[in-house]
Amino acid sequence: MFRFKAGRWSALTLALCAVALCACSGGRDESGGSAGNEPHRIVSLSPSATEDLYAVGAGGQVVAVDSNSTYPPEAPRTKLSGYTPNVEAIAAYRPDLVVVAADTDRVATQLRKLGVPVLVEPSAPDLNAAYEEIEQLGKATGHPDGARSAVAGMKREIGAIVAAAPAPSKPLSVYHELDQTHYSATSHTFIGQIYALLGLRNIADKAKGSSEYPQLSGEYVVASDPDLIVLADTVCCGQSAATVAARPGWDRIAAVRDGDVVTVDDSIASRWGPRVALFVERIANAVGGLEEQAG
Repeated sequence: MFRFKAGRWSALTLALCAVALCACSGGRDESGGSAGNEPHRIVSLSPSATEDLYAVGAGGQVVAVDSNSTYPPEAPRTKLSGYTPNVEAIAAYRPDLVVVAADTDRVATQLRKLGVPVLVEPSAPDLNAAYEEIEQLGKATGHPDGARSAVAGMKREIGAIVAAAPAPSKPLSVYHELDQTHYSATSHTFIGQIYALLGLRNIADKAKGSSEYPQLSGEYVVASDPDLIVLADTVCCGQSAATVAARPGWDRIAAVRDGDVVTVDDSIASRWGPRVALFVERIANAVGGLEEQAG
């Protein structure tokens, strides 16, 4: 399990730490959702789950969300944390359902001992898993139809974007940056799957080690010479095309030289909820720009 350096914690990096934690989180508690037994005081400690809850129509049942749940704006954001959870603080909201990304510090176990139902929704490894989690949240909250509608909309929107995107006329490579210490994401993640859908080769796939979110070196990125650089650390870490171009040797990279450095809001690039379609669209537009340059 990887660790990010102190002082670099953000909504994105915290979400990616959850990826490692969730690998060991095990099963989920299918709580609530039966007719007449829907939860009415939901606490969400997962930013992606928060977005999903509102997408399926359960927003009115949510009484508190964690400090990293920045979307939608109307979500009742609090100081609660899914990464350093405080059982007493969570229980103070009198929840009848708590949604977490992992059983961090045995929070799920402790809440269940208090009689509070818990639903564990780990980081989705691919889009199909993301769809399944939305449908599960719909079932657990009494909104199965809303969940099916949300999933159908995502599939329709993503399918249309991919279908309209130009097929690369030559192999194109991409470097996805999670923070300025060069953590990235391989094709074995929902992020990487999106690049594969659009015909891009991920330079992180050949990095040493088995992590799905490996830390690359600056030298490795320069040597890989990606055609496209996607910065998902614009909010947490203030990265931009200008800061990338100023890195030693990076001005030799094709993407930097040709102006193909794409910035994406951290939360859109790191969450596997309905807004993932915006991420797909952003990358598809970038691929289109590369094809225009080639033509």
